[in-house]
Amino acid sequence: MNPSRPYLVRALQEWILDNSCTPHLAVDAHIQGVVVPTQFVQDGQIVLNISPSAVQNLFIDDEGVSFNARFGGVPMNVYVPMVAIMAVYARENGQGMGFGMEPGAELYAQQTVAEPEMQNPEPAEEAEEKPKRPSLKVVK
Repeated sequence: MNPSRPYLVRALQEWILDNSCTPHLAVDAHIQGVVVPTQFVQDGQIVLNISPSAVQNLFIDDEGVSFNARFGGVPMNVYVPMVAIMAVYARENGQGMGFGMEPGAELYAQQTVAEPEMQNPEPAEEAEEKPKRPSLKVVK
C-alpha cells in the first residue's frame, strides 16, 4: 500500500481551510532534503504557515510539500519531504494531527542536507544574528 501521510496532509490542510483556520506544518529541519530558511529553525524544528495567503504555488504530492514564500521579506523556494512533516494543525486552536516516525525514517533523520547554503538565502554570519524587531515611535 502507498504511505498514508501524503493523503492525510492534503486532507488536513483542506479541512483546516474549510473551517476558516490557518494550516501550519511542524517540520523536522534535520531530515535530509528539507529546504527551509535555517535562521528560523529552533531546536531542529520549524513551523511553516501553508495558508493560501502566505504561500504561492503550494504543491503537495506523495514525495513532499513545496511552495514559494517570503521569510523576512526574502523570497524562497521551500521543500519539505513527507518524512520530515511532524504535524499538520490549525494555528487558531491547535486542532490537527501529529505523525510518528515511519519505518526507515531514522536513516533520513541522522543525515543533514549536504548543501546548507541552499537552505539559507542570507550569508551564514548574518543568519546567526537575532533579527531586530521593528520599533514604533509616537509622533505628536
